[in-house]
Amino acid sequence: MTLTQLSTFVLVARLGSVKAAAGALGVSEPAVSQALSALRQHLGDPLIERAGTGMRLTPAGTRLLPVASQMVSLGADAEAAVRAGQGAPEQLRVVASSAVVEFVAPPLVDTFAEQSGRKIETSSGVAASDEMPVLVGNRFADVAIGPNLGADRTSELHSEPVFRAQLILVASGSTLPHGPPDRWPWLVDPSVTDPDSDCARLLRRLHVNEAKTRVFPNQTAAWAAAADGAGVAPAIAHLVSERVRRGELRVVDTSITPVETTWYATALPPERRSTAADKFLHFLHTATAMRVMRKPGAGVPPSRFRPPIYVTLWNSPD
Repeated sequence: MTLTQLSTFVLVARLGSVKAAAGALGVSEPAVSQALSALRQHLGDPLIERAGTGMRLTPAGTRLLPVASQMVSLGADAEAAVRAGQGAPEQLRVVASSAVVEFVAPPLVDTFAEQSGRKIETSSGVAASDEMPVLVGNRFADVAIGPNLGADRTSELHSEPVFRAQLILVASGSTLPHGPPDRWPWLVDPSVTDPDSDCARLLRRLHVNEAKTRVFPNQTAAWAAAADGAGVAPAIAHLVSERVRRGELRVVDTSITPVETTWYATALPPERRSTAADKFLHFLHTATAMRVMRKPGAGVPPSRFRPPIYVTLWNSPD
């Protein structure tokens, strides 16, 4: 029995499927299945069984889950202790919504590392709203930037607002869509598959059918298609402002846009979070961090769209 196997079990149990766990880790489903199968064989119990369209824990799996979560957390503590003893850099692993990762997270964590005066190894990756509390709560990530994950009073996670933004709609600078919004062609990034994302909520409010949407690798690609006249794309106002200023895109008004939104930073309680995470949370409220979050970015390649913890399963034992 290894920490890799226990980590896999925790993610499958918390997220509800092998597919979801694989997506959160950025690895193939067979890699997740292999690690889970090895744990089942070692313990002599299925641990997780199919139940209709979902999965459920066996009695043994139910008892194992809190123990496995503690062991995974202790494993993170052990790794951090060894790294500190070796003089290795601290780790800061940030997960965020796709727009934040595409434009803001990489320069934000890089700026933090440069200004901290400490040796810090940073990484950032995309996570869906329902994945973020699992990744942070089980020490797979240190900080999440996105929705308010601490609103549930039963959650041990602490969320604090760090930035306010507006969600708008943009289309070609030379043409405008015709008819009501539910008839427009919609150009969206992968966040639309997250039902709790700002983009998904907006499309639901406008009664947009899935058949009217085209999903692009990221917002930059969706905006490029919109500039070519292919349809309407949601956008964070301050991130797309330069393209609007140049006339490549124009703002499309509806009865419900712009939509006010807030980015929250979420982490474990102070006594359980890492020193790097604690300092990063303080950094997010500085003028420097505000400038980075306000500055429009040019996007990052889709290959960056993965949580920074994906490496943990590549060498899963049989």
